Amino acid sequence: MLSASPCSLTRSSLEEMLDSLRRKDEEEEKKKDLPPALPARPASRARLPPARRSLPNNFKVGDSDGGAVENGFGGNGESKRKETGFGHMRRGSSFGSKRMKKDVECPYVAALSASTASVASSGMVLEFDGDSVSYFMKTKLRVWCRQPRGQWELGSVQSTSGEEAYVSLSNGNVVKVARSELVPANPDILEGADDLIKLGYVNEPSVLHNLKLRYSQEMIYSKAGPILIALNPFKSFQIYGNDHVSTYRQRFIDSPHVYAMVEAAYNKMIRGEYPLSSFEIFELYSNYEVNQSIIISGESGSGKTETAKIAMQYLAALGDGSCGIENEILQTNCILEAFGNAKTAINDNSSRFGKLIEIHFSTMGKICGAKIQTYLLEKSRVAQLANCERSYHIFYQLCAGSSSRLKESLNLRAASEYKYLNQSDCMTIDGVDDAKKFHQLTKALDTVQICNEDRELIFKVLAAILWLGNISFQVTNSGNHIEVVDDEANWDSLGFFAMPYGQKKTLKWFTVTNAALLMGCSSKELMEALSTHKIQSDKDTIAKSLTLRQAIDTRDALAKFMYGSLFDWLVEQVNKSLVVDKKCTGKSISILDIFGFQSLQKNGFEQFCINYANERLQQHFNRHLFKLEQEDYESDGIDWTKVDFVDNQECLDLFEKKPLGLFSLLDEESDFPKASDLTFANKLKKHLDANPCFKGERGRAFGVRHYAGEVLYDTNGFLEKNRDTLSSDSIQLLSSCDCELLQLFSKMFNQSQKQPNSPFHIDALDSQNQGVGTKFKGQVFKLMHQLESTTPHFIRCIRPNTKQLPGIYDDDLVLQQLRCCGVLEVVRISRAGYPTRMTHQEFSRRYAFLFSEANISKDPLSISVAVLQKFNIPSEMYQVGFTKLYLRAGQIDALEDKRMQVLQGIIGIQKCFRGHQARSYFRELKNGVATLQSFIRGEITRRKCRVVMKSSITIYSKKLEEIHAIILLQSVIRGWLVRRDSSHMNKLRKDHENAKPRRKSRVKLPELKDLSKELVQNLPSALAELQKRVYKAEVIVEQKEEENNELREQLKQSEKKRDEYEAKMKSMEEAWQKQMASLQMSLVAARKSLASDNATVQPVRHDLVSPRGYESEDATSMGSRTPGGSTPIKFSGSLSVSDIGRHANGTLTTVSDLMKEFEQRRQIFDGEVRALNEVKPSQSANTNSMEELRKLKQRFEGWKKQYKVRLRETKSKLLKSGNSETDKSRWTWWGKLGSRA
Repeated sequence: MLSASPCSLTRSSLEEMLDSLRRKDEEEEKKKDLPPALPARPASRARLPPARRSLPNNFKVGDSDGGAVENGFGGNGESKRKETGFGHMRRGSSFGSKRMKKDVECPYVAALSASTASVASSGMVLEFDGDSVSYFMKTKLRVWCRQPRGQWELGSVQSTSGEEAYVSLSNGNVVKVARSELVPANPDILEGADDLIKLGYVNEPSVLHNLKLRYSQEMIYSKAGPILIALNPFKSFQIYGNDHVSTYRQRFIDSPHVYAMVEAAYNKMIRGEYPLSSFEIFELYSNYEVNQSIIISGESGSGKTETAKIAMQYLAALGDGSCGIENEILQTNCILEAFGNAKTAINDNSSRFGKLIEIHFSTMGKICGAKIQTYLLEKSRVAQLANCERSYHIFYQLCAGSSSRLKESLNLRAASEYKYLNQSDCMTIDGVDDAKKFHQLTKALDTVQICNEDRELIFKVLAAILWLGNISFQVTNSGNHIEVVDDEANWDSLGFFAMPYGQKKTLKWFTVTNAALLMGCSSKELMEALSTHKIQSDKDTIAKSLTLRQAIDTRDALAKFMYGSLFDWLVEQVNKSLVVDKKCTGKSISILDIFGFQSLQKNGFEQFCINYANERLQQHFNRHLFKLEQEDYESDGIDWTKVDFVDNQECLDLFEKKPLGLFSLLDEESDFPKASDLTFANKLKKHLDANPCFKGERGRAFGVRHYAGEVLYDTNGFLEKNRDTLSSDSIQLLSSCDCELLQLFSKMFNQSQKQPNSPFHIDALDSQNQGVGTKFKGQVFKLMHQLESTTPHFIRCIRPNTKQLPGIYDDDLVLQQLRCCGVLEVVRISRAGYPTRMTHQEFSRRYAFLFSEANISKDPLSISVAVLQKFNIPSEMYQVGFTKLYLRAGQIDALEDKRMQVLQGIIGIQKCFRGHQARSYFRELKNGVATLQSFIRGEITRRKCRVVMKSSITIYSKKLEEIHAIILLQSVIRGWLVRRDSSHMNKLRKDHENAKPRRKSRVKLPELKDLSKELVQNLPSALAELQKRVYKAEVIVEQKEEENNELREQLKQSEKKRDEYEAKMKSMEEAWQKQMASLQMSLVAARKSLASDNATVQPVRHDLVSPRGYESEDATSMGSRTPGGSTPIKFSGSLSVSDIGRHANGTLTTVSDLMKEFEQRRQIFDGEVRALNEVKPSQSANTNSMEELRKLKQRFEGWKKQYKVRLRETKSKLLKSGNSETDKSRWTWWGKLGSRA
């Protein structure tokens, strides 16, 4: 990591100018008590500014002959690199300046000026001047103090002594430090800010402390201007899911989150216009691109893969990700992680490849397809593993989660039995169930429509790779030849391949045989391909035996080729299932998840390519956030102070430049057959030693100064991995295999060798000679070209600790990553710059309607300035360029709010007007429809009426004709009858006149004959009429008979009901008579007993009539109740005979009253029962009789209950009237009677 002393760096012209201006202002300012003010931003006058401000005549720039940065690099050309970021500190700057007066007593200002951001500490150690230290010491403000070990401590300045200051730390200790080691601290109110640009002072300790405070509060997301910082929490948080998706979709909260970043990209893609809130994203072009990109970067283990999945989940949730294409896109993560991720020493789920997922959207904003591109799969991990690392997850998942049938067909064993997997002592991952992951993988393969046949082929190829790794070699006796170790018998001679599957299971499958069976070739062909190399001469083929090292390399190359081809084929199949729909509009959001910068103890070819890709991504980051930003400011002529940043163009030239670039020299050396890794390292030192970004080392090592620091590479294996050669014998073996996938892989390899695949118009010969590194460079170029056509959104993932434990925050580790991604430079340029910019035409077109005055000029510039002045936008909050208007962060929000208010008002008016218009139109339409319906209904009715009238007239005319015909016929018949009768009468008259009296009797006989003839003639019509009458009479008789039958049935039912009613009445009457007889007998017995007992007192009344009683249990126990309510009678030995007589008389009177009442009630009930029995059954009031019977029964039951009560009272009185035990014994008949009852 780069490190330098702040005092050893040269001072830039910008700092010299600022220092001169500060000294000039300090001479004019005499008041020492005021706090040092920061320079204000250049004010805009709402007009075209001058092209450049000229420097003062007496201004001098100091020589840049300062001491070189002692960073351990050494070498020429050191001054060519402008490194003003972290690790390259400059002196002579101050966070306090007195260029402008301010009416504030505190230096903590919420909105700092642009000069503040360029002069204040921004990753650089700032030096206090006298006024600043005095002010901080007087006001007891906090400062950050650098400790000897490089740590920062919070404290306050107690006193100063020359260039030194005494600082009281938070723990109470007082330390003496140099002023250059002090930087200002932010007040408590600004701690925990969600955006670093909100901090009053932006420096290393302030940024680290702010991120640490938020991390301790489980707030892992923070903003740094346009980029999102995500700290890996190493645990699950409940800040994701559909509820949070809707929250960020509806903008209920505005806290930093991956969802918020993706939402901003989604809205930008959908609208294709200026966002409502643009302070989060730097806009670099006047024409907004529709396509968006989310670039996720960071070190391994920082959480890039999980962040990418969270972003994809949010996009899928926008289109209901439970099914359809959204679910397929989400399931691709499971597949790619299984085949492309592995456990490393610092990350349990490290992506060993880079991927770009391009998600396409329809016009409705729904996902309609996707495309996945992968970069630089680490194929060497298949055959070589470091300690505490694992190979790709799929191998362990296949061994642990496959079914018994699959294990038998592939002859799978435990993962620890395969040499490719047991090189490391790590077989499992804590908290990860490989069997469960395998089942999830199979479901994901089903989701992306990979059939069972293809799935079996995939697993067969994976098993073949594992068995290939178990093949071993041994040197023969001559020492120049090797052979494959094969302990099995000659299965071919035994007919093993012709055996049925059940018989094969009984035999032991060995390594070569298993691999050959899975690949679909014979063991002999496989052993020959691994141990020999065939050379084709003119006529013959010569087989040359390989050395032990060559055989192992051939085996590993074959396994790596098979796995790499399988991975590429699988990605291709996934892309076929995610093919973009025809309805796609061309809008897309690309999510880039690529390997982070790596600096390990031993860095090889993979780290070499990975770090190059990160250099190119950093260049893209710098281009969008620094270069284009500031170039845009300068070209448009606004007043701007340039912010320096680390430009890694020289490092990229070291990799890419031809013919003396790293990739070019690597390809050149790879073409030499006798070249070695040592010769390659020597060639690099020879040609690149003068490059400031290159550092030669002893032996095979060399160093490269990346943007994130120096990395030392070991060239061991560079040439072999760059060649990535596969022998022709291996290709021929694959083409002869029965496995369809292996045949397809060999065809794809042959086609790639014949066709040029470079996207940069390289000829066929150069394309064939390209190594892996150059091909990867072409992929990165293509990726950059694709990203340049999109609007970028950056997410920087930070790994807080190396232990992968939650709650641990390593300051040095976090600071190193912040330096690598240039966070503080981004914050500085975000605070000092103008994130929102619009052309004058676009601004006036968007906001001109807010300005209602008509006397303003119609040119866009005048309209833009007038709008800004109308809404009181401060002049320091914007600048007017030649072509565009530049606004600081947050200023566009005020205009958008006002615009939204006006638009809402306009929309409200339009809503009311359109509603009125629609209602009026509806009423007119309704009236018109009603009128039209009335006309149509009238016409339909008239047509129906005409049809009815026409048919009626036709029918009437027919009937009229018939009537006329009948009348005519009747008239003819009647005329004929009249004429006939008339002629007959005339004839009779004549005969009567001419006949003689004696012949009168004879004349009557012909007359009678004529009359009989007439009767005979009229007889048929009379008979017909009579028959008609008879038929009618028969019909009437039948109807009457049916009515009589119905009446008979009703009569039978009535008689039946009457019989039932009479039977019920008789049974009830018998029951009543029995009850009355029982009650009467009880009363008679009681009367006789009383009469015999009281015979000595007074004569017994014999005229009492014994009433009939009820045969019931309650009737046997009697009491006495007088009408007036008498007192119970008690007998005692002291009573006289007269008293006893009076008591007896009273008791007898009560019993007589009960008997009378019983007789009266009996007569009343008997009368009512007789009345009911006298009802005739023919009457229709049978139902009423039943109702009267029911009421009579209820009255009887009620009287019965009352009578029981009175009998009990009388009984109690009689029992109490006894005088002795002998008297009481006389009343035992009550109990006997009661028991009998």
